[in-house]
Amino acid sequence: MLFYLRELVAANLRVAQDVLSPTLKVRPGILAIRLDARTDAEITLLANLLTLTPGDLSIDVSTDRSTLYVHSLYLDDVERSRRGIEDDFEGRVLKVMR
Repeated sequence: MLFYLRELVAANLRVAQDVLSPTLKVRPGILAIRLDARTDAEITLLANLLTLTPGDLSIDVSTDRSTLYVHSLYLDDVERSRRGIEDDFEGRVLKVMR
């Protein structure tokens, strides 16, 4: 819970700073996240937590439920962003759900 609260505050501050600055620093893109989550509840919780975080939006899950597609406003480092979601967000969701 504290991890998500910290991420939520940091994302809000980053988006607010970008909106209030004279130049936008967004680098939007779509990430394909390999999922270890298998149940509908695990995938739904992960997707909703990501969507509630400003700057990220879950847009689709593959038909075999192995990949989550996420639109990110700040895609400076693709691998770092992917690892952050896979290790931090999904890892913590799976600890709670399993």
